Amino acid sequence: MRKSLFLAAAVAVAMASGSASAQTGASFARKTITIYIANTAGGSYDLYARLIARNFGKHLPGTPTVVASNMPGGGGLICANYLYTVAPKDGTALGVLIETVAVEQALKDPGVRYDAAKFNWVGRVASSNNVHFQWHSSKVQSLEDAKKMETTVAGTGPGNMAEIMPKVLNAVVGTKFKIISGYPASTEAMLAMEKGEVEGGLSAWATLKVQKQDWLRDKTIKIILQDVPDRSPELADVPALGEIGSTPEEKGVLGIYASNGVIGRSLVAPPGLPPDVVAALRTGFDAMVKDAAFIAEIDKLKVELDPYTGQQLQERAVKLLDVPDSVRRRAMAIFGRT
Repeated sequence: MRKSLFLAAAVAVAMASGSASAQTGASFARKTITIYIANTAGGSYDLYARLIARNFGKHLPGTPTVVASNMPGGGGLICANYLYTVAPKDGTALGVLIETVAVEQALKDPGVRYDAAKFNWVGRVASSNNVHFQWHSSKVQSLEDAKKMETTVAGTGPGNMAEIMPKVLNAVVGTKFKIISGYPASTEAMLAMEKGEVEGGLSAWATLKVQKQDWLRDKTIKIILQDVPDRSPELADVPALGEIGSTPEEKGVLGIYASNGVIGRSLVAPPGLPPDVVAALRTGFDAMVKDAAFIAEIDKLKVELDPYTGQQLQERAVKLLDVPDSVRRRAMAIFGRT
């Protein structure tokens, strides 16, 4: 009898131990997850990251606390490099990185210290549509105007679209954007335009719709280009990047940047995470973007919800790294890279 009880107790202990081992690393109980944001407060990266932070924890095993922390600098590369090389590899450090994270690697940006294909992509909340706009008093009120006369635009770092795209457009289609660098992110850049320091800039359409409704209502700005393959229904009268370019090579270079929006506002984890942790993060993310409370908050903020799964993002990141050599060389030459 005693032997039977002993064996039963031993089996119970073994089963409990095995169950705990199976969940090791997949439970976030009593942990805090930090979402690092590759930009300053106020822009769409910050908006979406904090939206995720408010809603993500309840969909993860152990219901952890989730906080957001801004880590701007280097056009977003500081945050990406930190997440890849320094951040803990246990699921407690995540990031909302710049959408050019894969393209900057493909075009051999010297500041890149990561492999975008080896990040663990968790999921996307929304794709992005970056728009170029000019202040109402600027002489430049169209892309064609920008080919004829110089206009100043606010730059927010060498790895950020606000500096990348004016350089690309100048080199490929002959615009005359003069970049005034030194602004941390789109919030500060837009303030600079209001103050008259610059005549134009670039920001996510989602940011403008939320933060600058008065600009749109009062026609304080003129949107002259959207960096997507095809025109958004909301901006049907604004040219899309996919429409311009005279040669296959030019269209190929512009197509690289028109495709950045697929990364959009995504949640990313470092490489080297245990598979069960990656699975828990992805499952939780997929549940979050379907949650009624999350959708209600999206609707209240009047921003897009266009989710992708982590696996879909992983595949797209790899695809963005696959740039034809002739197009790569042309794009790299624009930035003085060899």
